[in-house]
Amino acid sequence: MAYQALYRKWRPTVFDDVVGQQHITETLRRQVETNRLSHAYLFVGTRGTGKTTCAKILSRAVNCEHPVNGNPCNVCASCRGIESGSVLEVEEIDAASNNGVDNIRMLREEAVFSPASVRRRVYIIDEVHMLSLSAFNALLKILEEPPEHLLFILATTELNKVPATILSRCQRFQFKRILPEDISRRLSYVAREEGLELTAEGAALLARLADGGMRDALSLLDQCSGGIIDEERILSAIGLTGARETVKLFECIRKEALAEALSLVDGLYRNGKDLNAMLGELQSLERDILLYQLTGEKCSGLVSGMFAMNVLADLSKKLAPAEAMSQMEILQTAIESRGSAGSVRLNAELAVMKLCSAKVRSDTDGLAARVAALEKLLADGIPLAASSAQRTEKPERIPQQKVNELTPASDLPWSEDDGPPPPDDRDMPPADDGYCQPLSMEEPKRATPLNEQRVKATEKSVRSEKVKHQPLTPPVSGGSEDWTRVLDALQSLADTPTYTMLNDPTMYEGRIAGNRYLVYCLTPFAKLMADQTETMEWLRRAVETAIGRSMPVILTEDSLPAVAEAAQAEVTSAAEDDPLNQLMSFNNVEFTG
Repeated sequence: MAYQALYRKWRPTVFDDVVGQQHITETLRRQVETNRLSHAYLFVGTRGTGKTTCAKILSRAVNCEHPVNGNPCNVCASCRGIESGSVLEVEEIDAASNNGVDNIRMLREEAVFSPASVRRRVYIIDEVHMLSLSAFNALLKILEEPPEHLLFILATTELNKVPATILSRCQRFQFKRILPEDISRRLSYVAREEGLELTAEGAALLARLADGGMRDALSLLDQCSGGIIDEERILSAIGLTGARETVKLFECIRKEALAEALSLVDGLYRNGKDLNAMLGELQSLERDILLYQLTGEKCSGLVSGMFAMNVLADLSKKLAPAEAMSQMEILQTAIESRGSAGSVRLNAELAVMKLCSAKVRSDTDGLAARVAALEKLLADGIPLAASSAQRTEKPERIPQQKVNELTPASDLPWSEDDGPPPPDDRDMPPADDGYCQPLSMEEPKRATPLNEQRVKATEKSVRSEKVKHQPLTPPVSGGSEDWTRVLDALQSLADTPTYTMLNDPTMYEGRIAGNRYLVYCLTPFAKLMADQTETMEWLRRAVETAIGRSMPVILTEDSLPAVAEAAQAEVTSAAEDDPLNQLMSFNNVEFTG
């Protein structure tokens, strides 16, 4: 006798043998037992869940001469004739290849005749969603007014493609995916009956790989038969990577060890592993990790089951949720493009490169992944850059006692009783707020008593013309107050994430530098985040609102003191070239704007 595939040999012959669909088999069994049958049934569900099996059992049960509690006896002439296919009144039609209107018309012509050898004429139409619109319309007429001896059993995997007019005339039964525990139990029973050495771990692995389909599980068991069927045997026979290799690849990606990851992929490729299946297993691991991060131990019934919970708990600490989501989308894109990709290996290697290094990804997801990695470093207490302390280090101040020694009271241009004159904001040096060093600590040149009257007269004329002779690039001024006003204006212009980012004093600071406004990015990453077209436009408008005049906004990674000194040097050079200052140098007086 020729060998028969396990999924055919062990197909259930009664409702009680159907696994995982008790909510359907109990209803059908009671209907047969009480003879309260409908004229049309619609079985809906994924592949391998028992739709066609239940349809064949029902076709025998309604024609059985000696039914047993609603189940066919499988020994009477009707049951044996239907099982062997010799009863022509019970017909199974594949709608995928008989989907035309002519096929349905022939069916309608035959259906009106009463059966000769059985009680009911039964038509099982598999993949009914493949029928054309004309065929559905032809079928609709006989479903509306069927003869008493006629029974239709329709089966489909895509309910959305069946017209509503057909659905409303059928009793619909939804077949569920079979649970892994039920599949594992059935596989162990079949293996014992067939004399196969199937381990418990191997049965559990086959049940997970079957994805809720009993037929797929039996086919995989048939493929792996021979010797002890354990996890290693199953992975080798099917060409899968396995949990250990998948976790190892995940660790390489997490550590950004690109060379090691590509070497691992190359080894799997040389051993005949399916690289598309490898990407699928890696995506399943990422999914399980994300579920564990979001739900904790409550996800035990939701994960794929390929990885132990303690492994997921350990790996979930090494990956941010946003980064896991980004990596899953990369894997999904690679899996979807496997049909159009010229090389399966190249497609898998490109996906691994993108996962190992966010720098090679130019999309927003790559930037989000880098931000998530930085947030995790901050959460772990790891500084972003070793030079951050140097940037916030204040310049050395000159003690006040030393300043007093450099400026004797006798040389002050005002009397001690009257005190100093009120300061002129335009003559004030920039505030020393910890970022700008003093422009110059040299003692300014003072007017001698002999030239005092000439100096006062000249000062009066200088002040009246001072605005005309200001340098083109004034010194850095305003201090942190300017940046505060800019942030206040930015709050009403930019979106909340951008405002929150720029309001971080550890990343950004702003100052006026002549006819420009410099935004100091205290880390290279801060400059990368701010260097966006929309962000720069918001900054320009905020500066114009806060300062009162339009000026270009420039991002820089320079430290604040260095830029201040450069700006002051530019001012000093312009002041020395000013003809008015050259004129005043004859009176031993220097004006620098």
